[in-house]
Amino acid sequence: MDRRSMLSSGALVGLGAVAGCATNSDAATDAKTLFSVPQPMLPVAGASEMFPVRRIYCIGRNYVAHAREMGSDPTREPPFFFQKPSDAIQYVAPGTTADHPYPTLTKNYHYELELVAALHRGGKNVPIERALDLVYGYAVGLDMTRRDLQRAMGEEKKPWEIGKSFDHSAPIGPIHRAAQIGHYAAGAIVLKVNGAIKQNANLNQMIWNVAEQVSKLSQAFELMPGDIIFSGTPENVGPVVPGDVMEGFIAGMPTLNVKVV
Repeated sequence: MDRRSMLSSGALVGLGAVAGCATNSDAATDAKTLFSVPQPMLPVAGASEMFPVRRIYCIGRNYVAHAREMGSDPTREPPFFFQKPSDAIQYVAPGTTADHPYPTLTKNYHYELELVAALHRGGKNVPIERALDLVYGYAVGLDMTRRDLQRAMGEEKKPWEIGKSFDHSAPIGPIHRAAQIGHYAAGAIVLKVNGAIKQNANLNQMIWNVAEQVSKLSQAFELMPGDIIFSGTPENVGPVVPGDVMEGFIAGMPTLNVKVV
């Protein structure tokens, strides 16, 4: 299923439908929708339910070796986060290879394979020991990056959303329920490009594990059901060009197959 059909399969959100948007209950009741906006959705593996995506959070430089290759001090510095728009999702069904459009404006387009945590509960200032209670399940995802634009904005001390937060920048597979596959303390995370291994690490090499990420995020934002968290990528990120095929594998979940076109 491609991005357009996946987005159009979701519920439509209108004026006054989002909590906090209306200031007058009577006005909200009488309001007419100007246009319909599709709700991004992800399938739940082995179930008929769909997972509605609210926000996409991403953690930066969460593996020591990757922090080094990006020119950062690899010590346990405080985590930092950024966001992608929820409609950046490109759903990739298991057993298929999705065509992924090479984006505009870049000449240095990078892969970053990541474990994605999906939340079905929210909260503020969530303690670490309760953080995994918020996690519904996990998926395999790619944080695709226009690296040249990201670096250029960083050098100019400007926000680098243009390098991270563009259309189709979040290819992702289905959500697998933690109740079935458990929570990840360790496990292989491997990316191949055209059959050659590029990233090969273990999830236990994260600087900040998923529980710590959820806890830290909840100090800065009120987390809500439908939020998903890209939990960082290992070392050896690198470029892809049209024609390249990426295969992303995380232990216990189907391979994510994407072809750059």
